[in-house]
Amino acid sequence: MKKFLLAALSFGVAGSIQAQSNFGQVSGNFGLDAQYYFADSLINAKEVQEKTRMNSFANINYSLGKFKAGFRYEAYLKPLQGFLPGWEGQGVMYRYAQFTEDKFDITVGGFYEQFGSGMILRTYEERALGYDNMLDGIRVKFNPYKGIYLKGIYGKQRLFWELAPGIVRGADAEIIVNEVLDSLMANSKTRVIIGGSFVSKYQDPTDVNYIMPANVGSFAARMNLIRDKWNLSAEYVHKVNDPSNDNGYIYKDGQGLLIQTNYATKGFGVSLSAKYIDNMSYRSNRYEGFTNVFINYNPALTRPHTYNLAATLYPYACQPNGEVAFQADVSYKFKKGSLLGGKYGASVAVNFSSANGLDSTKYNPENDSARKSYTAKFFMPGANKYFRDFNVEFKKKVSDKFKFTLMYAYFEYDMEVVQNLIGKGTIYSHIGVAELNYKVNKRNNLRMELQHLYTKQDKGSWATALLEYTYSPSWFVAVLDQYNYGNPDEHHQLHYPYFTLGYINNSSRISIGYGKQRQGLFCVGGVCRAVPASNGFIISITSSF
Repeated sequence: MKKFLLAALSFGVAGSIQAQSNFGQVSGNFGLDAQYYFADSLINAKEVQEKTRMNSFANINYSLGKFKAGFRYEAYLKPLQGFLPGWEGQGVMYRYAQFTEDKFDITVGGFYEQFGSGMILRTYEERALGYDNMLDGIRVKFNPYKGIYLKGIYGKQRLFWELAPGIVRGADAEIIVNEVLDSLMANSKTRVIIGGSFVSKYQDPTDVNYIMPANVGSFAARMNLIRDKWNLSAEYVHKVNDPSNDNGYIYKDGQGLLIQTNYATKGFGVSLSAKYIDNMSYRSNRYEGFTNVFINYNPALTRPHTYNLAATLYPYACQPNGEVAFQADVSYKFKKGSLLGGKYGASVAVNFSSANGLDSTKYNPENDSARKSYTAKFFMPGANKYFRDFNVEFKKKVSDKFKFTLMYAYFEYDMEVVQNLIGKGTIYSHIGVAELNYKVNKRNNLRMELQHLYTKQDKGSWATALLEYTYSPSWFVAVLDQYNYGNPDEHHQLHYPYFTLGYINNSSRISIGYGKQRQGLFCVGGVCRAVPASNGFIISITSSF
């Protein structure tokens, strides 16, 4: 409550400024998700003592000239199932004030920041994941000369309703060489950007079992070359020994390398990426687990699927302790009037991604007095396959009223590594999707999804059907059914029906739903949370102003 009052006071100060000069601007948004739960032994949906649970938030921002301030009220009463229990409560953790003056940008309070690709520092909020590693402290941005951008941060990370014990400090510099050397490179067709970062965390080294480092530093160097339709970027990161719960309290340094290149022209694009990560879990509390207080981010080199079966049954979660990953993505648009393009054109996208463990060798514990545990060959994939995803998507508009999308995907998914489900082994699955969209007239639209997943492992094969009707501009209704017809246990060959009704008015949206939700994973950008099975009513409201 004290923090909330402080935030309200800050906002009140802003209001005084507003009154003295002009009215400034107030903006914000609101969101609420609530669910009423029924126990359902068939799908293993547990009894929920409170019957209903609710997640909600409201962001309020105020700006006046060069000054901004705001806060976010949050309430988890109690948090929806699948969110960590630590979220239970209500209050204001995020509040800030920001002042921008010519070459300076200063923020005090809560802020989100990223250095380079984020491999040594990225703080962000992803509400659907229950992920918020906000920094609370001070951030200064300084632009001393054209093309030179400096940042400095100092603070503690959010851990639910308190701050983690570790202190995070860091600095980042980025130089756009063409702007700095404009007299020499004014006519150059190649744009060169270089950057470097340093981040350090401090945590009380007292520990009953190990000699812990009080300060753990990391650094990064990056480069970006842009020429015509090409873009090539690379970043190398290194972290000194950081014994933690994640790595089994070993004293091995960590490192990583990310290389990405893109080429894009009218109707055609290709993207290639490669990543090496070795012992790069970096948290401001060495004893934390799950997704709590990560200082850095492990970029995902996988396609973010949107169709339900592909997105939620076997999505890949990045492995911060070690992985070697690759991704290739190619897209092409068939011209109108061509054989496949027809009257309205068509497009195809092909994507492949893979992730392996490290090519590593374990030390004999008797000869590992430094407790480094293993050695790994740089950027060499090991024999253990963590993940494979090959998918092809074809989109075509047939007429003014009808268009469709077809998708095929093949997955290999090591459940023991990705979900830590010992004994589950690797899943091999084929997924087919057909999405059909028929525009009846200006106000009425029908959309159907038919999905099928075939596998002999885990819970066997699934089929999904979705039918959605939209009455523009405000109403929509949808019926979904997922059927686990291939479950080896006949008693668990179950349907998971779900019904949704929604209304949209300008920037506000409300929907209510009822049905069963199967157990699975929800992932965004390689970060995942478990979604337990549930049965019940759901209401969702969003609004902004």
